Amino acid sequence: MSKPLPAPFDKQKVVAENRRARYDYFVEERLEAGIELRGTEVKALRGGEGSIAESYATVDGEEVFLVNSSIPQYGAGSWMNHEPRRRRKLLLKGREIAKLQGAVTRQGLTLVPLSIYFNSNGRAKVELAVARGKKMHDKRETTKERDWKREQGRLLRKHG
Repeated sequence: MSKPLPAPFDKQKVVAENRRARYDYFVEERLEAGIELRGTEVKALRGGEGSIAESYATVDGEEVFLVNSSIPQYGAGSWMNHEPRRRRKLLLKGREIAKLQGAVTRQGLTLVPLSIYFNSNGRAKVELAVARGKKMHDKRETTKERDWKREQGRLLRKHG
């Protein structure tokens, strides 16, 4: 079983959430990373658009990139608009990047984005998880546990 996660980060406005990640992976560690965005990407995110459903992060040398995330083009952004599915650099400290590199290469873990949000300072951040993939029987166990908790809640509301 996975251990309980620490307190969540300072999320003022969540733009995109990867709900499937908790079903497909055991989250071992979470960290917050800045994301390098262009002007129209920030505008589109502030409008609540964006998806990280099929995205993941890779470590290339001494940099970490968010791959396959989608931020649609900003409607009022003329010729200065961005490419919707480009690789976006994640802003992390060198020590954190080295730690992630070791986790990915030596332990076979995956870097999965859990959410994109704006913090209280108005900066766009990515909640990144160091995760281990679940096997099919683990997914069935997760579904069974979730259904049982839902049924428990119903029973408590009905009888308690």
